[in-house]
Amino acid sequence: MTVYKVGYLIGSLAKGSINRKLAKALVNLAPDELSMAEIPFKDLPLYSYDYDADFPPPAKAFKEALAGIEAVLFVTPEYNRSIPGGLKNAIDWASRPYGHNSFTRKPSTVIGTSPGSIGTALAQQSLRGVLGFCNSPQMNSIEAYIQFKPGLITDEGEVTELRTEEFLRDYMIQFHNFITRVYTALA
Repeated sequence: MTVYKVGYLIGSLAKGSINRKLAKALVNLAPDELSMAEIPFKDLPLYSYDYDADFPPPAKAFKEALAGIEAVLFVTPEYNRSIPGGLKNAIDWASRPYGHNSFTRKPSTVIGTSPGSIGTALAQQSLRGVLGFCNSPQMNSIEAYIQFKPGLITDEGEVTELRTEEFLRDYMIQFHNFITRVYTALA
């Protein structure tokens, strides 16, 4: 059995974020073939190419963490019809310096939750455009816009609604299958 190391980035920096709860649920529901680890980015300074010759320690640690994974799960809210600024900043750090893009040929997927029925749709589309430019193969189906209702996911990541739990479990199985297909094609 091949186990893939998957790093996940949570678009919201808030400790009580509903997307953090969703990420915990996805980790809990992931198949055994996926080894999940959060890659935090809250300590990154704002990116500037002035740093390209010598990244500050938080950026070096971030790049090292990305180098140690084989796939990326993005769990993001929608801020002002796009992705949160902190997440975009992290992606900018990851893609630099030129020629050292951490997402190149690394399978990825995007999911998010919001109180609205499709509240993360525009953020996901925005992020997909950025990831396409970063040459990250993307799982485009199943698209997942999770409508968050109070109590849907506990602080520990337990999903309280069976249909949502089944959907999220299948989402992670499909992500595993996608990662396998990408690495089979790249071999």
